[in-house]
Amino acid sequence: MTTRQKAAEAVELAIEDYHLTEEPFYLPVNNELEMFAKAFELKLPAMLKGPTGCGKTRFLEHMAWKLKRPLITVACHEDLTAADLVGRFLLKGSETVWTDGPLSLAVRHGAICYLDEVVEARKDTTVVIHPLTDDRRILPQEKRAALLEAHPDFLLVISYNPGYQSVMKDLKHSTRQRFVAMDFSYPPPDKEQDIVMRETGLDEANAKSLVKLAEMVRNLKQHGLEEGVSTRLLVYAAKLMVGGVAPREACEAGVVSPMTDDEEMQTAIREIVHGIF
Repeated sequence: MTTRQKAAEAVELAIEDYHLTEEPFYLPVNNELEMFAKAFELKLPAMLKGPTGCGKTRFLEHMAWKLKRPLITVACHEDLTAADLVGRFLLKGSETVWTDGPLSLAVRHGAICYLDEVVEARKDTTVVIHPLTDDRRILPQEKRAALLEAHPDFLLVISYNPGYQSVMKDLKHSTRQRFVAMDFSYPPPDKEQDIVMRETGLDEANAKSLVKLAEMVRNLKQHGLEEGVSTRLLVYAAKLMVGGVAPREACEAGVVSPMTDDEEMQTAIREIVHGIF
């Protein structure tokens, strides 16, 4: 077996690592499950919009499991290059072998490729996804002088937080208008309480108090707080409580300190915590 054949076999084995073996818990809020399934069926690239920690990634994991497709996630950052996504030639032994990047791997094998917080990537990098988001469904691999046609089951998904991005890091309209968009927000109180209880095993009374805390802290966005407290942070605080940490201390470590470094804002959140617990 040649080095190239071995590399190809390794890729086949690697794609299996991206299949989810257990169903991720996700509690639907609206019609997002049906909408995403239809986008997958029609091969329409999808954009998930919403605040940090509101369940976008968990939703996508749930859908990948439900659709029985591998999920390849790329955490975007300012140093991400097109080669990081598409692939590059690497020296292996005495041969130079092409190695697919995560985007090429997904395109070739019909995976869902998730570009998380896509606006964090450089704009010259995100341009490479454009040919995948129209009826061409191709990925240019310029270093190989090749065009990779997308597998019928390939789907491109991006996410970003509209309320957090600056003018310099907003999503270009030429990119936005290539996706169908799905808006996410924090779940309604009753569903958020169910999520906290299901994820952590916390009792109903304390879960209800945590959700009340979240609602009150989120109202502080009108008074200078950059972000509302996420469902993820509520789950962290709940896990600390289930683990034996006192409620106020759990909220200090799971909500107050992660939310802000501003002392006055921390004091305001701490007072809410003390009022509830």
